[in-house]
Amino acid sequence: MDPLIDLRGRNAIITGGCRGVGRAVALQLAQVGANVGIGFRSRVDDAEAVVEECRALGVQAWAHGGDLADPAEAEALFARGDVEFEGLDIFVGNHGIWPPEDEPVAELSNERWHRTIDANLHSIFYACRAAAGRLRDHGRVVLVSSTAGQRGEAFHADYAATKGALISMVKGFCVELAPRGITVNSVAPGWIDTEMAAIAFEGGERERIMGTIPIGRIATATDVAGPIVFLCSELARHITGEIVNVNGGAVLPG
Repeated sequence: MDPLIDLRGRNAIITGGCRGVGRAVALQLAQVGANVGIGFRSRVDDAEAVVEECRALGVQAWAHGGDLADPAEAEALFARGDVEFEGLDIFVGNHGIWPPEDEPVAELSNERWHRTIDANLHSIFYACRAAAGRLRDHGRVVLVSSTAGQRGEAFHADYAATKGALISMVKGFCVELAPRGITVNSVAPGWIDTEMAAIAFEGGERERIMGTIPIGRIATATDVAGPIVFLCSELARHITGEIVNVNGGAVLPG
């Protein structure tokens, strides 16, 4: 039987691709045959390790470093794709930061606000703009948001604001690209067991957080990557403008 998801011949760029969810997405896309380009900011060794893992699965893979909050760097990532690939089919916007320190709005510094906006929103816009004109018809865009973008997050107003804006971007972007058969969706994870969130799990917090999740565990990066790969496939060709929650039921009343 043919596999349900077969992305052989498709070319994908994944930002934030050297660790966590981005790494898991790159590997899962490679497992179903897609060629992958990895965008990363500074972790050269980690990025090259993901490239080698993808190549071992029999696909073309490459990595390109740069700060996507600089529009020129975002353009350079996709220009690299122009050289490496014969067309772009998939863009997964996964990069971003979550400042772990609790800061109430009354004390939120200008520096942190602008840093989070640059890393999580400006950079996503620049990347989407660079991708939009390059995507082939019937392509796929998946942006990684967060439950914080839907319900807010106290003491992390900067983060929640960027993720909420990203969700709104999906709603408009999908209509613009729909005439070309390109779908635009978002995956909104809850807590994920990654390096970025590790500090939040210290001092017994892991157990407390697990107690707030009906399914009883914290997601792995692979748990989040699976729905992203599904949205990149033909199985999801009639889904666009949607926010897929991957949170173990954490936002449900109970």
